[in-house]
Amino acid sequence: MKIRTKLTWQNTGVTAAVFLFCMCLIYLLSEQARSRTFFHDLKSEALTKAHLYLQNQVDAQTMQSIYLNNRKFINEVEVAVYTTDFRMLYHDAIQSDIIKEDRNMINDILRRKEIEFYIGRYQGIGMLYSFGGKDYIVTAAAYDGYGYNNLYELQQTLLILFVVGLTLLFLAGYFLARASLKPIRDIVKEAESITAQHIHKRLPVKNEKDELGELSTTFNALLERLEISFNSQKMFVSNVSHEMRTPLAALMAELDLALQKERTGEQYRQAMQNVLQDARRMNKLIDGLLNLAKADYQKEQIKMQEIRLDELLLDVREFILRAHPEYHIDLLFEQEEADDDRLITVMGNLYLLNIAFSNLIENNCKYSDNKSSFIQISYWDKHTVIRLSDSGIGMSDTDKAHLFTLFYRGTQENVTEGHGIGMALSQKIIHLHQGTISVHSEEGKGTTFVVELPHI
Repeated sequence: MKIRTKLTWQNTGVTAAVFLFCMCLIYLLSEQARSRTFFHDLKSEALTKAHLYLQNQVDAQTMQSIYLNNRKFINEVEVAVYTTDFRMLYHDAIQSDIIKEDRNMINDILRRKEIEFYIGRYQGIGMLYSFGGKDYIVTAAAYDGYGYNNLYELQQTLLILFVVGLTLLFLAGYFLARASLKPIRDIVKEAESITAQHIHKRLPVKNEKDELGELSTTFNALLERLEISFNSQKMFVSNVSHEMRTPLAALMAELDLALQKERTGEQYRQAMQNVLQDARRMNKLIDGLLNLAKADYQKEQIKMQEIRLDELLLDVREFILRAHPEYHIDLLFEQEEADDDRLITVMGNLYLLNIAFSNLIENNCKYSDNKSSFIQISYWDKHTVIRLSDSGIGMSDTDKAHLFTLFYRGTQENVTEGHGIGMALSQKIIHLHQGTISVHSEEGKGTTFVVELPHI
């Protein structure tokens, strides 16, 4: 069932229940008003007849004759007069006797002075009436034909109003629901037109303050993130394909060349060394891509632990020097060693932070003439600050602007080999640890990386 139809039925159902309750209340109140009015009329008629009889203004036979003749045309009131000891003095129609008085009723009237009751659909009253210094019991009963006819007509009118009103309410509810949900249908129609080829399209936002405007704005923000991710993925695939093709092409060219003619053992060894070098380049590229994928995980998906940055940097220094003995890496604390270890301790992933700082230190060493990196560790407020400096060739403004762009090699790409992954990977890892990284560099004067990480 569509929301439009569901809302229509729900609205109609609730309104119908309220409508029905109001009509039932009107009917019941009308019935009570009719009943009170008729009891009052009965009392007036009974007192009038009792007074006429007790004053002997009209004899009993005449009164009975009038009653019997009127019964043929109207619902006449049947009146009876008794003494307090239950002796009947007058009765309009003893042969029909609607009330059928008995001793218990007389005693009840004497005790309560006045009673009202129903006999089937007939209404009756009994009351104590004083006349000439004596007490009498007067009873009266009649059928309120006029009142019941009016009540029946009211019932029919209310029933017709209920059916007609409910039909109109259903139609009005349907069109109101349709009009209210039209913006949603427009959003759905527009959303259906957004595909991978048209991911730049956005949903229309007519009013940012209403719920549909908030929904469209949120959905557009989601599309914005998806478009960025989609374009990044396309660029990533394109760049990876390009980077993978280069070592593969070199590897195949070297093998083709080695197979074209017979060679000496030394020439074959040289060819194998070239192939091995290309394979290592490819392996390094694949390792970088895998690490880049790990850095794209959410923080909740990565195991975090307390890590002392000074110990981490010492381990990284030792690892790099084993692989590159010609490098020079110096560590310096700008402040005296902290009494509280928490000032240089962060919550992080040891593997990823190792990769990030290894990339930064190797970048210093690769692009400096003396193959050196100077590392300074300090702390303040809520952050630990690591500065990694070199006195190398530096970077141009263009290179600095694109330094953290994936696969960007820069104007100095011929100085040393690489794939343009390391800096982008380091930035992702630092950001994953809620930190920041910036670069300060000037051509010919060296480069300094500044990393800030929140300590515990």
